Amino acid sequence: MKLIDEELGGTTPLEVILKFPEKEKEENDEKDEFDDDWGDESQQNDDKYWFTKDKIDTITNVHNYLDGLPQIGKVLSFSSIIEVATQLNNDKPLGTLEMGVLYTKIPNTIKTEIIDPYISIKDNEARISLRIIDSQENLRRNDLINKINYDLENKLGLEKNQFKLAGILILFNNLLQSLFKSQILTLGLVMIGIFAMFLVLFRNVKLSLIGVVPNFIAAFFILGIIGMLGIPLDMMTITIAAITIGIAVDNSIHYIYRFKEEFNNVRNYEQTLKVCHSTVGAAILNTSITIVFGFSILVLSKFIPTIYFGLFTGLAMLLAMISVLTLLPSLILMIKPFGK
Repeated sequence: MKLIDEELGGTTPLEVILKFPEKEKEENDEKDEFDDDWGDESQQNDDKYWFTKDKIDTITNVHNYLDGLPQIGKVLSFSSIIEVATQLNNDKPLGTLEMGVLYTKIPNTIKTEIIDPYISIKDNEARISLRIIDSQENLRRNDLINKINYDLENKLGLEKNQFKLAGILILFNNLLQSLFKSQILTLGLVMIGIFAMFLVLFRNVKLSLIGVVPNFIAAFFILGIIGMLGIPLDMMTITIAAITIGIAVDNSIHYIYRFKEEFNNVRNYEQTLKVCHSTVGAAILNTSITIVFGFSILVLSKFIPTIYFGLFTGLAMLLAMISVLTLLPSLILMIKPFGK
């Protein structure tokens, strides 16, 4: 990605569509009497006079604004073509009439290749294509999109209905934003679901609350570490919390279920704790260490998101194990959910 950003001018494409206001046309009853030849000539005249100074200035201003943003690499638009034409004309800028005549005279094959991708006279629109430098560490896609929308309206004086952002960047940003929102909602619903499951399984409100705490701590602790290190959430790192909860809840169920069985025989919290740590605790320890080493293999990958996924998932499993073997029994001894 860094190589593409440096050599090819950016990675993720973004397009800015400029919609120009329609001119009010006076009704002419005689227009219906024109034949096809007159219609073709009228269409050529419309194409010729489409290149007004206001439209060219708007395209150029938006092009220069986008080209000045540090997060944006290569910018291409009709303004780029005008710049090349000006250089070929001995650095003499082309007038609007000259551009219109030139547009009507050049072959259709050239129009299709270098002009039609950037302007649509029929739809009265212009397209500005650009690429985002995704390898920048401080890149915030959603903030960049909001900034462009705000500046086009407030700094460049465009109306909301005169421009639109489109392209893969918008789709990717919408995907990330939905992931962030669904992550918060999902974690909340999962915690409620786990509490309800514990309530059905153990029929004890205090024990159900105790069982939820280690899962909550492990998931949010690893998300906090990712945030402190400044690592952005993506499709790989955002799944770590869900995997952590899925495995940590197994350890909690194993430990609580064994503790409940042993307590019914011993009726002493300290002795039950020792028995559980020497039996199910050892099993949880061995299983968690195996999982940690299994995910750590991904650190050998050359793909950065995979490395993050393996590293932080293994760390999350380690935190979940520590939480179940230390925090969970401490809460049981403190609250005494099975009575004194």
